[in-house]
Amino acid sequence: MTESQRPSGEYPMYPSYGNGDASYPPPPSYQPAPEPAAHRRRAGRPVALLAAVAIAAAVVGGGTATVIGRLTGNDTNSTGSGVVPGTTVSQSSKGTVAGVAQAVSPMIVEINATSTAGESTGSGVVITSDGEVVTNNHVISGASSVKVTLSTGKTYDAEVVGTDADKDLALIKLKGASGLKTATLGDSSAVAVGDQVVAIGSPEGLTGTVTSGIVSALDRDVTVAKEDGSGQGRSQGGQGGGQQWPFEFGGQQFNGDTGDSTTTYKAIQTDASLNPGNSGGALINMNGEIIGINSAMYSASSSSGSSSAGSVGLGFAIPVNTLKADLDTLRAGNGS
Repeated sequence: MTESQRPSGEYPMYPSYGNGDASYPPPPSYQPAPEPAAHRRRAGRPVALLAAVAIAAAVVGGGTATVIGRLTGNDTNSTGSGVVPGTTVSQSSKGTVAGVAQAVSPMIVEINATSTAGESTGSGVVITSDGEVVTNNHVISGASSVKVTLSTGKTYDAEVVGTDADKDLALIKLKGASGLKTATLGDSSAVAVGDQVVAIGSPEGLTGTVTSGIVSALDRDVTVAKEDGSGQGRSQGGQGGGQQWPFEFGGQQFNGDTGDSTTTYKAIQTDASLNPGNSGGALINMNGEIIGINSAMYSASSSSGSSSAGSVGLGFAIPVNTLKADLDTLRAGNGS
């Protein structure tokens, strides 16, 4: 019988064996035997391996604490300090200035402080959903009233919770706030010279200004004034073009006299552009984590002695690990 003469539904002809007079009988219908459980588990291992590789890649990328914390449910920002982990940069835009700006800008606020010395503008970082904001002590020092404006334009009255003049840090609390987006505090001990960074703040009252650069140096000894009510803190964020926040570095004074009462801290130096009003804002790594609180900048002066040139790429930020170690003190309302 030829192939074309076979009834439909029967097996096709198979090659002849032996002397070619008879075809090999068609095999029975084949049903694969169930795969042993142990073999099924072994087959699944490549997927698990891929997942492990992805996790390792994220760790190498610099997000060790964040990645491990989220996988185990023990995020480093949600422990004793009570800081709520915030939005991070999406995978598709991680490592870009645009991605960092989009992710972190909603957590950076503008602070307007009023004192007997006048009004000033500074910046702050939202660290809890109910409105705790970190800033520099010199931004709100001596203030009789503090108002905070979110990136959305919504404004809140705020009260000063605690200050630490020795570290130039302060904690304020927005009245009646809830459901705010919060920043993720990183690890400043993992920062290296040459790392790309982004700065966000409100220089000269220009809310949400984004600049970028690199980490220029670490552990710079920066000395700043810590006198409450001296008016020096007001002028750092002032909009009237007055004297900048004074600081000392390398035995020299910049942007004005620091006075008799000063404090010195180790700072991260950056060439990201900082200007009056950036104080209290965020220095951010490319994973969208806060690594420093911007606190001082060098501003060249004109021959008349007044500040005129703005940023020349010499900015300084308080390491975020200093802030994390000080949060309990600030929350308790203790200061120095």
